[in-house]
Amino acid sequence: MAPPGVRLVQKVSSTRAFARVAPHVIPALDRAVHRLTRGKVLLSAQMLPGVVLSVRGARSGIVRRTPLACMPEEKAGTWLLIGSNFGRPGHPAWTANLLAHPDADISWRGADIPVTARLLNSPEREEAWAAALKFWPPYAAYQERVDREIRLFRLERRA
Repeated sequence: MAPPGVRLVQKVSSTRAFARVAPHVIPALDRAVHRLTRGKVLLSAQMLPGVVLSVRGARSGIVRRTPLACMPEEKAGTWLLIGSNFGRPGHPAWTANLLAHPDADISWRGADIPVTARLLNSPEREEAWAAALKFWPPYAAYQERVDREIRLFRLERRA
C-alpha cells in the first residue's frame, strides 16, 4: 500500500482539473530544474521516476526534449513510457515523434542513454499495462476518460 502522501497525489492526479493544469506546469518546471541541475534532478521524479526524452519531431525533424514519468524495468534494463497525456483526449506529441523516429536519447539520473523505442501491442502491451497500473493506479482513471488506447512504449538501450 502506498504511503498517505503518495495516495493523496494519486487521488489529485486522477482528477480532470489536474489534467487541465498539469500539462502546462509540470513539464515547464521539470525542464527548468533539469537544466539548472545539469540533468541530475527532475522535480516530478520526486514522486515518480522520470526521464527527459530527446527525439526528433515527426514532421519538423527538430529534436524535442520532453520530461516524462517512466516506469523503469530494472531486471531488463528497459523503461516503459506511458502516453497517458494526463487523461486528455489526444495522444501526446512525443508518441507520434517516437513512432516516426524510434531512435532517441533519454537523460536518466544524469546520464544520457541512446535508446530505441518500440510501441507495445497485445499480449505484451496487456502485461505492461497491468504493471503500469500497479505502479501508478491513476493511469486507470486516465484510460477511462479517453476513447483512444493509451500508447505504451518500451525503451531499450541502443548499442
